[in-house]
Amino acid sequence: MEKNLTPLGPKADKDTVRRHNLSLVLRAVRDQGEATRAGVAGRVGLTRAAVSSLVEQLLESGFLAESGKTFSGQAGRPGTVLKPARTGAAGVGVEVNIDYVSVCVVDLAGADRVRVTEHLDNRGAPPADVLVRAARVAARALESAAEQELGPVGVQLALPGLVSGGTVRQAPNLGWNGVAAEELFAQALAAVRPAHRALPVSSENEANLAALAELWFGGLGEVRSFLYLTGEIGVGGALVLDGELLRGAHGFAGEIGHVVADVAGPACRCGARGCLEQYAGQSALLRAAGIDESTGVSGVAELERRARSGDERAVAAVGAAGLMLGRVLSGAVNLFDPDAVVLGGIYRGLMPWLSPGADRELTGRVVSGLWSHGSGRLRASSVAGDAARGAAAQIVQEVLADPVAYAELGTA
Repeated sequence: MEKNLTPLGPKADKDTVRRHNLSLVLRAVRDQGEATRAGVAGRVGLTRAAVSSLVEQLLESGFLAESGKTFSGQAGRPGTVLKPARTGAAGVGVEVNIDYVSVCVVDLAGADRVRVTEHLDNRGAPPADVLVRAARVAARALESAAEQELGPVGVQLALPGLVSGGTVRQAPNLGWNGVAAEELFAQALAAVRPAHRALPVSSENEANLAALAELWFGGLGEVRSFLYLTGEIGVGGALVLDGELLRGAHGFAGEIGHVVADVAGPACRCGARGCLEQYAGQSALLRAAGIDESTGVSGVAELERRARSGDERAVAAVGAAGLMLGRVLSGAVNLFDPDAVVLGGIYRGLMPWLSPGADRELTGRVVSGLWSHGSGRLRASSVAGDAARGAAAQIVQEVLADPVAYAELGTA
């Protein structure tokens, strides 16, 4: 989650400069995990005296803590080791999906401190009822966070479909159109947990947030440009280029689940026919394998079990989905030339049977032989790459960018 650590130029006013430099120092400690004042000064290009003053303000505001250890690897007196505080400011991510709600609380160090997941059938339920359920799960997570002396500074909703301006414009699998999700969730949370009545609520597409979690916490190494797919009831996608999300002109980039794989294919809930989701979404996979699609998470587990045991129908179902994934992905790879394609959600556990066909399709369809079978460019996401964690971590990123704005909010 490292950003460019550069002091502002001399033309900025004093308050702006100090706020920027507080962010520099806080992010420098966060990126290193532990650091001395002298080490931070060398990293951000400020004097030791300036860094010491900034560190004192961050200590007083509860963003940094002194570990009690000293470090003497440099000339001069040993320095006290600084680290991000384990109490105080934290971000909360709430993923709302068709058959579950997952809530994650992340601290300033990026650690996943609280996780509450509840499997719920949200199909066909009124949006307000679904968001009340999500608020109740979030309230349980907030109680656990308070016990650890964590103070949430904001909540971000991770939602499927087209999300913009606090509203779900369209989420076909939930049946939502024009739902003011942020407002409804904030009202529900205030009702079930009045102490957090004024907690800011934001929202983002769940695939975008899962991709950010993979970027920040996953095992991508030096990879900074990748296409991320998440398989759930629907198929979500996100594109990260040089470490930044590609959002598109209206914020809706990445809806790869509704790219047409076969114009003569079955009708999709989005109104088109033959969308990728109809071949590689969770319901399609379970149907093709002869498993009741309403069984949700347990059905996916049964699909994995059957594939491991060599069940021909299960293996064929996943293999066929892999071929369709590879076919559609090849167009995106040709267009954007990412370093990797990362498959998350239910695809992570199905990779042994999904990836061979997908990889072959990519090899045969990506131009000029730029994709070779078995190159490792097609990979499973890490367990850290989930939307709830990405949502919570994005709130933390906002704190790191301007700690002054959150100095009075992060109290449990």
